[in-house]
Amino acid sequence: MINRLPSQRWQIAPTAKEKVALFTQTTGLDPLIAQVIVNRGIDNPEEASTYLDPEVEQLPSPLDDFPDLTKSVALLQEARSSGEKVAICGDYDADGMTSTALLLRAFAHLGIDVDYAIPSRMKDGYGINQRIVEEFAEAGVGLILTVDNGISAYEAIAHAVELGLTVIITDHHDLPEKLPPADAILNPKLIRPDSPYRSLAGVGVAYILAVTTAQSLGLLKGLTNQLLELFTLGTIADLAPLVGVNRRWLKRGLRLLPKSKILGIQALIEVAGVSESQKALKPDDIGFKLGPRINAVGRIGDPQVAIELLTTTDDELALSKAMECEQLNHQRQQLCEQIEHEAISAIEEFQKGSPQPALYRKTNASALVTAPTQTHAYDYLQARVLVIVQPNWHHGVIGIVASRLVERYGVPVFIGTYEDEAKTHIRGSARGIREFNVFQGLEYCDDLLGKYGGHHAAGGFSLAAANLTAFQQRLSEFAYQCLEREHLKPLVEIDAEANFSQLSPGFYQQIDSLQPWGIGNNFPIFWTPNVRVLEQRIVGKNHLKLVFGQDTPHGTKKMGGIAWRWGAYFPLPNRLDVAYKLQENHFQGQTNIELQLVGVRLPTKVSSSSKKAKFAYQGNSYLCNLVEPENELRIRNSRGEVLAIRAGESVGLRGKTRDDAVSVDVTKPIYANLIQAAIAALETSSPIEP
Repeated sequence: MINRLPSQRWQIAPTAKEKVALFTQTTGLDPLIAQVIVNRGIDNPEEASTYLDPEVEQLPSPLDDFPDLTKSVALLQEARSSGEKVAICGDYDADGMTSTALLLRAFAHLGIDVDYAIPSRMKDGYGINQRIVEEFAEAGVGLILTVDNGISAYEAIAHAVELGLTVIITDHHDLPEKLPPADAILNPKLIRPDSPYRSLAGVGVAYILAVTTAQSLGLLKGLTNQLLELFTLGTIADLAPLVGVNRRWLKRGLRLLPKSKILGIQALIEVAGVSESQKALKPDDIGFKLGPRINAVGRIGDPQVAIELLTTTDDELALSKAMECEQLNHQRQQLCEQIEHEAISAIEEFQKGSPQPALYRKTNASALVTAPTQTHAYDYLQARVLVIVQPNWHHGVIGIVASRLVERYGVPVFIGTYEDEAKTHIRGSARGIREFNVFQGLEYCDDLLGKYGGHHAAGGFSLAAANLTAFQQRLSEFAYQCLEREHLKPLVEIDAEANFSQLSPGFYQQIDSLQPWGIGNNFPIFWTPNVRVLEQRIVGKNHLKLVFGQDTPHGTKKMGGIAWRWGAYFPLPNRLDVAYKLQENHFQGQTNIELQLVGVRLPTKVSSSSKKAKFAYQGNSYLCNLVEPENELRIRNSRGEVLAIRAGESVGLRGKTRDDAVSVDVTKPIYANLIQAAIAALETSSPIEP
């Protein structure tokens, strides 16, 4: 049977030979690494020096870049001197919880009377609301300070002002058309576009407010490191762009974390199995180990657990709360796997054509199915956006599932679940692709939604179930304005072509020295053409463990590899172009460099001896060839009929011409076995005349 491959689009950066030569000469970097930093927008040797050592850049004062920062500091100074109670309203994700913990630690250090509240994900949804405002007022609060929320909460903020409360909003989400009537607003979206502070997450804004206030009071000593550690946790966990001051401050924070003085972070590192012997943590240690354990609390537990974890000064309590985070994260993983499986089953059942009775509705821009199971799914390729809603999903984890569906299907995903047994109201999460702005998409549906918010890559929303069909159709209309058909595959952005012989430990060390890699400063991805798959097996929870070989004049150069969650593509074909990140594999005291697979395709650089081949299959003769750059395999029979199939696609064309060709499912054995025979012929045949 034919090997199924991921449906992907590859974008390989053009080689900048002159800049690469210049940067190699001035920085001493390997040419491949020099190409990587050119791809990151570095334009000259001065910018390269700053990129390599962010500390050399002279930063502007945040007081100059944030118009309301001076006023915010003055309001906090007044609250401190008068003994006025300050209340923080945080958020239930890692950014919001680390922001809250950061300000609680800072204000306790500064002698400010402070309390906090975080809305319930299950009962309240995102952001400050009128109930929280009224509870603050009843408790005698004089100043409300929002963190990682508030910019879209016009009614709640207006109510606080009506009640005579002072309000400072600190947030980083995209701006609504009408700003709330707060006394001061700190949001990087309100500052100049070229500011180094523009990329801050909510915890970054809180960090600037805390540090600037402490400086103004002469009380910064002993505070900076603990705040920087929380800034580092929240920034990476929130997937904020690792550029500007984020990159500069994270370099420091990642070095501090292994020996953190915050007891909760020490306990979290212990239960997550992160090595404390590391000189510095890496973003992946936070993104895949520490961050998810904090996030799990806000998704399916009580955010107070995370706040206590990050603020306690008691060793036993810190370990107890870290263990709670561990247990909740395990539950979160199980929920994600279950929901992801159910979502994929619903989507692919419809894509194949479900025999179950269903209501099918088609417009010029969308196709919609509402099945009797109450699952809402539809032809996402035609609609150019995927909206899927099902009852009984935990809305605390559906955002994670949305990200996985984007990775799988390559389209913007809006996933929701019903909030009530009567299925009258829906709450959801959204994740986008590069060419689709999630927040703008939600704004486009403003009249159909209740609460919503977010930014370019992600968002949250609620709506009446009666508006679901109109919501999907409106999103599809928006998607048609910004997405072309070719955008509807997961994008693999590749920095440069590399040979296995170049992938030495020294080369990896150069990559590692340029940490932190992450969103906005992506980890380098290289590709190697036409490699052999020497070994492959499924390990763990549906991962592929592989050994690749690249033929060289000196023999076969081998590299081990791992492909996370790629069990569905097992077995991979014998020859492939591979795209990958590099990672260290520590096993039984040995450290090796291996490939972390992110993309594969059938070889596009086929040798002249294998571009065309004749072969026999089940007593019939065929001619096959691989056409570049389309990467299309064509098989012709003796009657002149052609079967054409592109790498990674499950539907091909069959006919004598493209005009009369019909679509066929090439995963069916009648075609799959023929295609496998053609691939084998291309790999082994002798040259034939054109």
